[in-house]
Order: sequence, then structure tokens, then C-alpha cells
Amino acid sequence: MKLSRQFTVFGSAVFCVVIFSLYLMLDRGHFDQPKSPRREGSFPKGQLSILQEKIDHLERLLAENNEIISNIRDSVINLSESVKDGQRNPDAINFSQGSVSELFPSASVLLAVDSEDCLFASKSGRHGSGVQMLDVYDILPFDNPDGGVWKQGFDITYNENEWDSEPLQVFVVPHSHNDPGWLKTFDDYFRDQTQHILNNMVIKLQEDNRRKFMWSEISYFSKWWEGIDSQKRDAVKRLLKDGQFEIVTGGWVMPDEASPHYFALIDQLIEGHQWLEKNLGVKPKSGWAIDPFGHSPTMAYLLKRAGFSNMLIQRVHYSVKKYFAAQKTLEFFWRQNWDLGSSTDILCHMMPFYSYDVPHTCGPDPKLCCQFDFKRLPGGRVSCPWRVPPEAIHAGNVQHRAWIILDQYRKKSKLFRTKVLLAPLGDDFRYSESSEWDQQYQNYQKLFDYMNSHPEWHVKAQFGTLSDYFEALRKESNLGEKSSNSFFPVLSGDFFTYADRDHHYWSGYFTSRPFYKRLDRVLESYLRAAEILYSLALVQASKYEKMSVFPSVDNYKLLTEARRNLGLFQHHDAITGTSKDWVVVDYGTRLFHSIMNLKKVIIDSAHILILKDKSAYNYDTSTPFLKMDDVQSGQDSLPHKTVIKLTSQPRLAVEIFPICFPSPDMTFVCIHCSSSLSACNAKYLLIYNPMEQERFSVVSVSVNSPRVKLLSPLGKPVTVQISAVWNGATTVSHEAYQISFVAHLPPLGLGVYQLLEVQSSEAVLAEYNIYMRKSRQEKPDRLFKIKEMEYSVDNIILENTYMKLWFSGMSGLLEKISTKEDGKNHQIKVEFAWYGTTSNRDKSGAYLFLPDGDAKPYIFTDPPTIRVAHGRIFSEVVCFFNHVTHTMRLYKVQGLEGQSVEVSSIVDIRGEYNRELAMRISSDINSENKFFTDLNGYQIQPRLTMSKLPLQANIYPMTTMAYIQDAGVRLTLHSAQSLGVASLKNGIDVGTDLVQHLCR
Repeated sequence: MKLSRQFTVFGSAVFCVVIFSLYLMLDRGHFDQPKSPRREGSFPKGQLSILQEKIDHLERLLAENNEIISNIRDSVINLSESVKDGQRNPDAINFSQGSVSELFPSASVLLAVDSEDCLFASKSGRHGSGVQMLDVYDILPFDNPDGGVWKQGFDITYNENEWDSEPLQVFVVPHSHNDPGWLKTFDDYFRDQTQHILNNMVIKLQEDNRRKFMWSEISYFSKWWEGIDSQKRDAVKRLLKDGQFEIVTGGWVMPDEASPHYFALIDQLIEGHQWLEKNLGVKPKSGWAIDPFGHSPTMAYLLKRAGFSNMLIQRVHYSVKKYFAAQKTLEFFWRQNWDLGSSTDILCHMMPFYSYDVPHTCGPDPKLCCQFDFKRLPGGRVSCPWRVPPEAIHAGNVQHRAWIILDQYRKKSKLFRTKVLLAPLGDDFRYSESSEWDQQYQNYQKLFDYMNSHPEWHVKAQFGTLSDYFEALRKESNLGEKSSNSFFPVLSGDFFTYADRDHHYWSGYFTSRPFYKRLDRVLESYLRAAEILYSLALVQASKYEKMSVFPSVDNYKLLTEARRNLGLFQHHDAITGTSKDWVVVDYGTRLFHSIMNLKKVIIDSAHILILKDKSAYNYDTSTPFLKMDDVQSGQDSLPHKTVIKLTSQPRLAVEIFPICFPSPDMTFVCIHCSSSLSACNAKYLLIYNPMEQERFSVVSVSVNSPRVKLLSPLGKPVTVQISAVWNGATTVSHEAYQISFVAHLPPLGLGVYQLLEVQSSEAVLAEYNIYMRKSRQEKPDRLFKIKEMEYSVDNIILENTYMKLWFSGMSGLLEKISTKEDGKNHQIKVEFAWYGTTSNRDKSGAYLFLPDGDAKPYIFTDPPTIRVAHGRIFSEVVCFFNHVTHTMRLYKVQGLEGQSVEVSSIVDIRGEYNRELAMRISSDINSENKFFTDLNGYQIQPRLTMSKLPLQANIYPMTTMAYIQDAGVRLTLHSAQSLGVASLKNGIDVGTDLVQHLCR
């Protein structure tokens, strides 16, 4: 009772403080003269509108704080009640010991998340934002009328005297977009083009200090830096210091923003920034993302947290660009959905037109802008598609040509709120030839000189960098680092799914080349594990004076190379699957080699860590102390488990839990038994958890004998399930057996499990039912109980303590789930479906998804072979179709694994042409038109399925999870890799990949 009073007093105090703060804010707003972003004496109506905006902003703050107070009150009540509950239930479960019973923790130890907490954050975040992208998508008609010269926009007009009191500031920003792999490999691009661009940059910028240039991709820049002499390096540093050259974003690549996990996004950003700090002593401050196929707020958040103040984006749906241009909201503060204040705000500039090339950056008319891309001068290799070439600037035409481009600059400026204009000048791999530097810089300088020498034109034009532009923009809008953000609107949400024209929605790349999307996640998990183990091993090697023996330098190089290869694959033409075939092979080879190298780092690091007597440590490259248990033969092959031979020389196996939950598989390291380990007649599994949370997870390994016993790190017996290893759908292999158990590891912990071969094993054998057209009269298996039967209209049933699953006896596919906690049945049906492609010239491909209508059912003439396993640790149903082997596994353990269904689909449609296979999960959940997907494994984004848009527009990226829900139930899909999902009526279509987890 006394504690409850304290909470009440605390809540009342908070209420008083907030009310007093609001009073001060309103009082100050009443007496302070509003500051105009324009010069004194111009546009008094504009000042009134700004004052009105400030009043509206204060009203929003008042409403937001009222809601905060209400939630604080509710939280105080809930907290006081929870304290009372805690007094009634003082006991807690201790996991410090490793008994067998603790490998199956009760559900009560799982951390519960109050749904009200999420609702509070969601409502508050949405309420405080000026522009919500969900609202924008809802009101847009998504039509595409002909806008005139700006086909996707509208006609722009202006009054010539608009700039009399304040001249137009124009920053022409030369740049070259260098894809680290696309039509050529990374190395081929560097050899043929990129190195020449950077070499020319050093020479040409020094010829005139008014010239500017900027660069983004550090993967290329670092490679070039390694090959140049000290004189060039000093010149680059001078150009950076003088502001002629700028590094923007500074990541290893310009990453895709739909498919990467946020770990990899951070990693490639750190790799680039650390390289810049070490070699150039610079830190980027502006983001530049002109080519990713849609934009995620996760990237904006990471840039903000990396110290950035500004960023630029380009590939946004053309209807959104048109709407923002009409509203003059192309520049905004991008705020995270869950931000209750403004701590995540970052100033963002959205380019208004179709592309980032020169014809679409100087103004709304590409036919005119193309005439100012001087690389297209007559006689060159490229020309303007509008068949009106540029003219070299000279005294006889400079006035006319300057007026033409100034007209475009003015029209473009009408789409923004200030008289500061950005005009990028570049394209893919531009400025590779010395002649282009002269053509662009010399002709533009003549135009600038003429415009600037005529004050009656009221314009100041110059070359600039991105930061030059943002500095002028902030000055023009009176926007200091700590000033109010009220001049620009606040926006929350994302910019998926991208369309550049018509119904060309770029949702195809969400599922393009899924094998390599998975390989990305595998490398990411290995890198995480290897970096932690290497760091721990380094400490031990130093402590016990083994640095001269431990391969610290070599392994550090392998870690660096792996980080850079992972970073390279985050490029927006790599992880997306949109590169040419031979480029994809190059990426895959890099990923594969780094996985092999990281296994070596893990082996070397675990070696020294597991030894009790560190003085016995000795490193021998010819006879590695450890051996990884999974084997992958090449960059395009799936890994498989090696068989642990219990009767051979004693070895120790190490499993690495992948970082991306839920993990698609487990990986192992085998290690020789040494004098520091007891019971050398046994095999050992050294299991490592690289996560910061305690883990209970099912582990499976292959052994050569079913007579196996497993002991925990405390030497206690562990429950084991022995399952068959199959050659095909119906043939058992007796050369290997799969054993499965629940492993328990502390955060960042190592645990050693003993594998013993015994005469009489207490392990539980799985039992099998195989459904086929005609059962065969074969001899019973010598070990496993296998029953063959014909297809049946009766359901196949799997169950554990949480749920009961019904599968079709004809197809083996899921039909119903019953949840035991509430006793409810849920119609959750799994099917497969074909999507064809349109009959038009444009087809579905790596970028686009252009279906020929709704999906067609996946029809099989012969029923699939269905193999059902029942076991102590897990049960599963495996269906063998012509194009896909589909597995649904139900774990009989406590925690999240037991509350979900593991779904694995191995797909082979290489014999199909212009067809795509999707897995459809339909249910009786009344989700209406709403569903949710994650963004980069970092945050959840609400989605709306809109009937006014075609199917391909209603597909969104899913990095790790998606879900639908109603008032009674939620259906969640977790994935081990990125893919695309579409919300259907009460269900989800998902691009088939290797592993998903289906949770109620």
C-alpha cells in the first residue's frame, strides 16, 4: 500500500512537470516574434503561414503530452499491480546449473512483452509526425496522367520577379556512380573505368579550385588508394581539406535497403568509416543514396546515429514524388515511427525526377537538360535520345544557353521551399575519360560566369559538393543544428515498393537468387562468431604469452577480408540478385571463400580457448586441431554434415549458433582430444553461443552409430532423439544417424558435451509412416520402425504441449492448427502456387515482378510421397513434390521453438521458364487489408494491401519476419533470409526459400 502511494505521488509529479513545461512553451510562443526564413520585407503571407505552423506544432505537442500523461498513469497502475504480483510470487528460476530438467524451461521463464507497450509507442510515434507514408499511400490515386515535358509530374510555372529580393543559389554537384559489380565484376569495373575516374579527379580538380567532385563507394576508393604513390595521396588530402573533394556516406558500398540485415548495414558502414579515418582522417557528414531500389528508415536511423545531419534519396515511387513536389515536401526531417520526440530526425532531400542522370536532374524537361550533358556533344559515343545534341558553350551562344538552363533551374526550385537548388551532374561511371572532365567543367564554368556576371538574372551558380548544398540550405532556412525543425515537415515511414513508371514495381528483386541471399546470412553469422572468438582468444594468447605462436596477424587479415566481402555483397546490385550471371558467381565465390576462411579463424580461436593448460598450446598449420563438421564443396552448393565416427580417433566438435534467428542450420567444428580433456575414449561437441542471450536450442549432428549416449557439460545424461538419415524419400542410410538434443548455453558461452558409444543406448528412436500410391512389401528396417501405407482421406496429426497440427493425408500440407492454451482451432492452410508473367514485352525478372494475373494452383498429377516422423525432440512431415521438397517440423520443447512450426522448402525450378513458385499461407484470421513486415531485422512497418494497386505493388520486403493478426490471434512468419511477401485476404504469399518459422 505504501509503495502504491509512492507511485501515485511520482505520477502526479511527472504530470505537474509536463503541464508546467507546456505552459512555458505556449507562453514563449505567444510573445516571441516568429522568425521568417526569407529576407525581411518579403512575403508577409509566408510569415503568417509559418506562425500558423508553429501554433499547430504546439497544439500537436499538447495533444501528444496529454497522451503521454495518460499512458504514464496507466503504467503506474500496471507497475504497482505487478509489484504486488511479485510479492505474491517471490520464487525465480535459476539457470546457473546445467541439469537435464533445465534444458526444458517452463514457459513462465520467457520474457513477456505487454502489447500495450507497443501500442503506446506506435500511437505516440504516429501522432507526433507530420507526414505518415501510410496516409500518403492511402490518399494517392496512383494514376499516371501525362504531365507534359515532365511526364510523371505536372507543368511548372513561375514569375520572373520571384528572385528579385533573394537570388537563386544553384549548386551543380559533379559525381560518378560506381557500382561495385553489376554488368561487370568489381575487379573488371575497377580496371576498365573506376581507376581512371579517380586518377583524372586528382589531376582535373587541381587545374581550377572552383571545381568540385564527390565520391561514395569506399570499396573502390580503398583499392585505388593502395596503388597510388604518396604524391597523389597528398594531393587527395589537400583537395579534401580545401573542400573541392568530398566523401559522401562513406560506406563500403551504397547498400540495398530492403534485403540486408541491419548488422550488415552497420558493418559495411563501419568498415568504410574506419578506413577513411585511418587513411584520410575524414568523417563523412552527408548521406548519398541515388540507386537503391526503395529506401528504408533503418538506413536513415543508422546514418543519424553515425553522426550524419543530412541525407539524399532518389528511387521513390513516381506518384509519391509528384505528390511531394506539389506539396513542397521533397525536403523533410525523416523520423522513426517509434520516436516520441525528435532525436532520430535527419534532414532528407528527395530528388524529384525520374533518374539521377543529367537529363533528369537540372529541371523538369529531360530533352533540354540532356543538352547540358556535355559528354553527349556530337562526335562522342553517347547522344541524347531526344535527338537534340548539346552545344559547346562560346561567346556567341552563352546568353541563350545560360537562359535555357536557368529556366530549368528556376522551375525545379519551385518544387522546394527555399531558394537553394541542388543540380547533380553525373551518371554511372562518368568522368572516366579526361576529355569528359574538360567538356563538363569548362562548359559549365562559362555558363556560371555569364549568369553570375548578370545581377539582373538574380542567380548565383557554382560547382559544389553535397555538404555545400546542405550548409547553404540550413543557412537559408535559419536551421541550425539545435534549431526548430518546423520549417521542414516531419515524415515517418518507408519508401517501398518502388516503381519508376507505369506498373513497373521493383518487387521482383525481393526474391531474386534466394540461394545467395541465404549465403549472405550464413557469412554474417560466421563473421559474428569468428570476431568474438578471435577477440577472446587474443586476450588469452596475450595473457599466457602465446602471441608469437597464435596466428593473430593472419587471422586478422582474414576477418578484415570477410567483413569487406560481406560489405561488398550488401551493394544494391549484389544481395538484390540483379547482376549478370558471371558477376553473381564472382560474389558467391567471395562469400564462399570468406566462409572457409572464417572457419579457420573459429578453429584457431577455439583451440586456445578450450585448453585448460594454455602452456600446452601449439599452432600447427599442417595438422589443424579442429575440423569443421559441415562441408560445402563450392559457392553454388548446399552444405552437408560430415559424419562423426564414434569409433575413430577422439575429436571434439564445435557448433556455432548463427546470429540470425531463427537459424536455417547449425555449423560445427571438430577438435582433437588433448591431455587437458578427460575421457578421451569419447567424442566431444563444443557448442558456442555468440549471442548476448541465454540459449536453449535444438542441436542435430550426424554420427556413425545409433548406440550413443550424450552427457551435458556437468556430466549429466541428456535426452537424445535418433533419426534416420535418408537417401531420397524412402530409403534409409545406415552409414549415418542424426542425433538431436536441446543445448543450453549462457550468453557468449561455450559448452562441452560428451558423445559416447555405448552397448545399450537410452536414446529414443524416431518412428516413421510413409504414404505412397502403393506400399511395398519390403523387409522391416533393422533399426527404425517404418510403416508404409497408402494415401488416406484421414488427416496426419502432429502435436506437442502447445499445439496440434492437422495435415492432409493426400498432399501432406498443413490444413489446421489447434492451440491448446485457449482450445481454439485455426484454419491455417499451406499451398503452393505458380505465378506466370505478362504477355507484354516487359517480363518478370531480377528487378520486376510482372505477373499475368492471380496465381494458379500448383497442381500435381501424382500425389507426393509423404514421410512422417514422430520423435521425442521433434516430429515432422516431409512432402516430396516435383519442384519442391517441403518440410514442416514441430519441436517438442519449451520456449519459442516449441511454440512455432519450422518450415523448410528446398526448391528447384530450373526447368521452368517465366514461372515463379510461391508458398501461400491462408487462414481464418480477419486481417482485413493490414499486415506487418520488418525492415532490416530492426523494426516493424505496418502495411496496407490496396485494391487500387496491382498485385506486384502489394509485395513488400521482409528481412526476417512478417505477420497478420486480428483481435484474437497473430500469425507470424520468421525467415532465415530476405524475401518478398504479399498479403492476401486473410493470408500471406511468400517467395519460397530454405527455412521459415511459422508462429501463432
